[in-house]
Amino acid sequence: MAGSRTPDTRTPDSRRLMDRELSVALDAVPMTPNGAFDLTDLATTRAAFRAQAESAADSSPADPSVTVEEHLASRADGRSQVDGPDRHEAQVPVRLLRPTTATGPLPVLLWFHGGGQVLGFAAQDEPWLTGLAASLGCAVAAVDYRLAPETPAPGAAEDGFAAYQWLCREADALGLDSTRIGIAGQSGGGGIAAATALLVRDRGGVAPLFQSLTYPMLDDRNRTASSHEITDIGIWDRSTNLLAWQAILGDRAGTEDVCPYAAPARAADLADLPPTFITVGDLDCFRDEDLDYATRLRAQGVPVELHLYPGAYHAFDLIAPESRLATAFHRTWFDYLARRFDAAPVAA
Repeated sequence: MAGSRTPDTRTPDSRRLMDRELSVALDAVPMTPNGAFDLTDLATTRAAFRAQAESAADSSPADPSVTVEEHLASRADGRSQVDGPDRHEAQVPVRLLRPTTATGPLPVLLWFHGGGQVLGFAAQDEPWLTGLAASLGCAVAAVDYRLAPETPAPGAAEDGFAAYQWLCREADALGLDSTRIGIAGQSGGGGIAAATALLVRDRGGVAPLFQSLTYPMLDDRNRTASSHEITDIGIWDRSTNLLAWQAILGDRAGTEDVCPYAAPARAADLADLPPTFITVGDLDCFRDEDLDYATRLRAQGVPVELHLYPGAYHAFDLIAPESRLATAFHRTWFDYLARRFDAAPVAA
């Protein structure tokens, strides 16, 4: 077609462009023929993912300055707002981390774990979320949202909305500050965080203080340059992402039958969303969809803080947490959270 432009599908020399410390760390990651996360055998990969996360948690020293409480977040109407077989799901498990020495109603980070919306569980990030809670004097509410394909999208986002509503309703009883609730997530959880923010805006209620999206999974269409470029790193490459979206959406993936609460990049209207923090590496298949989301948010009047890390692949901060790039990211992110939690709420 005249005027059309085919995406450049040539792959870059990823190793040449990769940060040296991250390249060394990548060599230590166990790889299957289908990459680090083999979604062709989801049951085995889930078991290995859980075992690795639990082993890491067991090897981390306990921090008595932070307690963990288990809660069930009931939906306001006692049921799901999604039609279909999951309407009976009336409660969402939430793990609440709380620093013992912090006083007064605490700000709280509503957290969505990574795993491409097909892997993972709420407790997987506790070793480092504990440090975050202790350092910032905030609570962290980690949501154990339902995974695909057992629960197709937007089921996970509905869980996020239910957890957010529950936090707002129960904040006083839990010793939390309902005016200082931030929504945050990582990778697949970053997509759910973005979808939750859209649901809160569209259904009404108290707006979150901010949304923090760490290399978020936003677009099921896989049409961007970076979604074609990243094919051989092994950490959530194009082939893995296609399989994940197929699990999340089934035959709807890539079609016009996808709502923004399933894939937030589909949202045409991004106005009136909360201030947003977005970070992504330039060797991440999500790079361009994340940059586009940040650009469109800013164009529609949303304050955006955007960080693009050169030479960084997907989940670089988890795979190489002691690297200089990961250290820089964590410092920047913690600073953003501290600034936002200290900010006075804007009057309606």
